[in-house]
Order: sequence, then structure tokens, then C-alpha cells
Amino acid sequence: MDLFASKSLFFLLSFLGCCAGVDILEEGPVDVVLGKDVTLKTRNVNPPFFVVTWTFATGSEPVVTMTKDQTKVDDTYAGRVEVNSTTASLTLKGTKPEDSGVYSLSIVSPDLTTQAGEIELRVLEPVSAVAITPNLAEAIEHNSTVVLTCSAKGSFLKFSWLKGTTPIVADGKRITIKDEELSSTLTVTDVLRTDLDGPVTCTAKNKLEEEKSPAFNLVVHYGPEKVTMTPAKTPEFIQSGSSFNLTCAAVSSPAATFTWYHNQKEIKTTGPVLTLKEIQAQGLGKTPEEYTCRASNDKTKRVIASPGVTFALMDPIIGAKLTGPTGTLIAGNSTANLTCTVTSGTVKTRTWTKDGKPLAASSRVVFSSDLSSVMLSPLQKEDNGEFTCALSNPVTQSKASHKMVVNYGPEPVTVSGETAVEVNDPVTLTCAAASMPPATYTWKFNGTLTQVKTAQYVIEKAVYKSTGTYTCEAFNSVTKKTTTHTHTLSVKEEGALDDGLSDGAIAGIVIAVIVALAAAIGLIMYCRQKVP
Repeated sequence: MDLFASKSLFFLLSFLGCCAGVDILEEGPVDVVLGKDVTLKTRNVNPPFFVVTWTFATGSEPVVTMTKDQTKVDDTYAGRVEVNSTTASLTLKGTKPEDSGVYSLSIVSPDLTTQAGEIELRVLEPVSAVAITPNLAEAIEHNSTVVLTCSAKGSFLKFSWLKGTTPIVADGKRITIKDEELSSTLTVTDVLRTDLDGPVTCTAKNKLEEEKSPAFNLVVHYGPEKVTMTPAKTPEFIQSGSSFNLTCAAVSSPAATFTWYHNQKEIKTTGPVLTLKEIQAQGLGKTPEEYTCRASNDKTKRVIASPGVTFALMDPIIGAKLTGPTGTLIAGNSTANLTCTVTSGTVKTRTWTKDGKPLAASSRVVFSSDLSSVMLSPLQKEDNGEFTCALSNPVTQSKASHKMVVNYGPEPVTVSGETAVEVNDPVTLTCAAASMPPATYTWKFNGTLTQVKTAQYVIEKAVYKSTGTYTCEAFNSVTKKTTTHTHTLSVKEEGALDDGLSDGAIAGIVIAVIVALAAAIGLIMYCRQKVP
């Protein structure tokens, strides 16, 4: 029988037969990428088949009809479809957009029972051209609403957003996401610098494919904020001409610009650093006054001021000098005036010391009202030594010294040495007298000038003729004063000085007698207490 002549018989049999179920096809829809091959698979079917018919859309001509003897393909699908004779599955090659739709399968078994089912085929356009488009080229933190639109080509698309590797999730308040068929819109209200600090990417995908957009970075301008000045605190006075400067910094995008103010009046300078040279060049810093900086952002139009610092400039002390008398000074006669001066700088305090100890005012030591000079009158020998004037201000310290020499003496002479010796004994007599400059010495023996001109008069071996008076004369060449002292020496025969007890022996005897007497008195007192 001709297959197509029996078409009417086929339909009649299908209506007369008993349907065995509608689950002969796998669950759909079945997705396929445009241009790819796809197979609509069956299940729970067993050959042999009397007639197998695949139809596209209800009421249309069959795509393919297969019997035991032959297969008939609709001209529209010629060369593009195949039916598996064992499973009755339909393979469609080189899918086209118009292939999308519902496909029906009817199977008539030899016993004339009929099985039928439907499945949807979706021919998906490939995912492509995924890109993010912003509504703004740049944004202002807290002010701007940023709308990012992710568009793509493809079928049955779903979109997702990432910031780096972290999903962007809508909070329903500031951040919202709206998905459409071919696009997704991410809206951020009152954007923050951290909301989209990327890279931000968008992914479009369907069941078969996915594609990620190129990374997107949005510039969000913010600040200035956290405006600080370094140093945050300054001393009351800063040394003039030093390397001191003030530095202003702020957190800002783009980088902030800075202006400087002195007592709220703008200084003619720009940049983050205000140098001491610029302050002095504009005649500022003579008194303690406030300095601040202001940071501004051209994009956000915000201006923020830093905390202020207050200071004044002070000149350092340079060229400290202490001058005093240069002539010859003699104790009791001379007067000295010491003057402490500086080449430049501001002197706040002066202190005077002599040999490292404070110099105190007295009836003889008189200071000027500003302590810049001191007068000593009359000079004494104690005024010999180093005088120091220490000067200071809040930024520097300096000192100057002057060594003063006061001539005096010689003071009364002393002669030390033996007064009695035995013949042939050595004798050393030493003469001393306080004097500035040191005194020179001469000796006289029994009134006659000797050749000895040192402080010591030495006799290696005394003879009887050495007995007599020795006079030491001390002379100061500056004060022109002379003082003398006479010493008597007696030379005795050998052994003469050994007669009698020595002073030590006599002292020992006296001590022994006193101890014995004390013991006797104690014994008497004890006996009187014991015996009535």
C-alpha cells in the first residue's frame, strides 16, 4: 500500500486506537544554540512501530512520517531531520530561529494503539555583546545617583552583577536591580566611594551559555575630609630662619588644593606646604597668631579647614660675648666691669656664674638693671677665676666667658722646718706666702743675704755654725709688696736631743698615772658601799 495513499487510514487508526499515555517524551523545554543540532528524545517506547509521526505546531503538515517500509520528510525539513527507528527520537540539524516551537509525536503500534506527546524546542540566540553603560562619566559621593545598564544579545537571558568577586545584592533602598529580557539595570542612589570601587562586571547567561562584560570602573569623587596639619602642635616660638614648615593633607579625590590663612586672612601662597621663609617674607610671625589651611575639591565643591596652630617667630641669639678689664688688676685697689653682649637676637634671660657657681649681688658686686653687666669694686683675691654669662630665649641658648686675674699679696709668710737638730743632721726650711702672681723668695742668715732664692732652704749636714736666725722674704713683682718671717735654728752636739724622755713617753706616763688613780678611786667607792 502506498504510504501517502493510506494517510486517511492512519488518522482513522489513531482515533480508533487507545492512547497509552503522554509521557513518551522527556520533559522540556529543550534548548539548543542557534545553528547547532538537537535531538528530541523519547522514553518508554518499544519497537516495532506501525507509524511514527512528528508534527511541528498543531494542525500543520507532519515534519516526518516513518513506517516500517519508508520515511517521508516534509520538503521544508529536507536533509535536516532524522528519526531513530529504534527509539523514534527526532534529530533536527542546523537549527534555525523558526524551529522554535512545540513538536508533537504520535506513535501507532502494530496493535493499533496510539501513544502521543508534546515537547517544546527553544532555539537560543548565542549570548554576546555583553557591555555596561553608565549614566555618568564620574560621580560625586553622597550626591550622585549612578545607573549602570548591562545589555546583551541572546535568548532567555539572566543577569548577575559582581564587584570584584563579590556579588552585588540589591538592598531595596539605595541599591536596586531591575532585570529585563535583554538588559539589567543597577541603580545606586547617593553613591558612596566603596559602592562601585570595582572592577564591576555583569554576566549574561542562559541554560547553555554565559558571557561576562568588560570590567567597568566608575570614578567617584569625594572629600576633602580628614584635613590635618603637621605638626599638629607647635611651641609658642619658632626660631627665625630655621627649616620649620607647616604641611597640610586631606583625603580627597581628586587631590585637594590648599590655601593658607593667617588669623583668618588668606596668605599669598599655594600648595600643601607653608615654609617659614614665606611667612617671614610676608612680614608675619612677629606675635603669636593662628595659622590654618583649607582644603578644597574642584569636583565636589567642598572646602574644609584644618585645626589651627599658634606661634610666633623669634630671632636666635648670635655672637654672645663677655668683655672685661684688660689692664692689671690689684686686689683692694682695682675695679672691674664685666659686660655681656650679643651680635643679634632677642635675649630673654641672663644668668651669671663664677667658676660654675651662681654669682650673687652684694655691696661689692652690683648688677645693671637688665643684668647685661656687673661691677665688682673693690676687687678681692676671691675674684680670681672664670666669669660666665648665660643668655637664653625660647629658641636658643648661648654663653660667653671671661677669665679674670686679680693680683694680690704676698700675704704673711710662714716658714716650716726644724727648730733644733744635732750636728750633721739635714735641715729643710720651707717658706710659703699666698700671692698672685706667685712670689719670689730670698733668704737671710743672721741678717746677711744668702744666695738661696727658692722657697726651700736646705742644709745637707748641720754644723754648729748653722745655729742662728733664718729670714725668708717673699716679694710680688706686680703689687711691689714684700713680707718676711724669721725662723730660729739651734744645732746641738750628737746625742743631746736624746736626753730625757720624749714627748710621747711623757704622754704615756701621764695617761698611766691617770688610769691608776681612777681605778683606786673606784675601789674605794666600792668598798664604802659594801662595808658599813
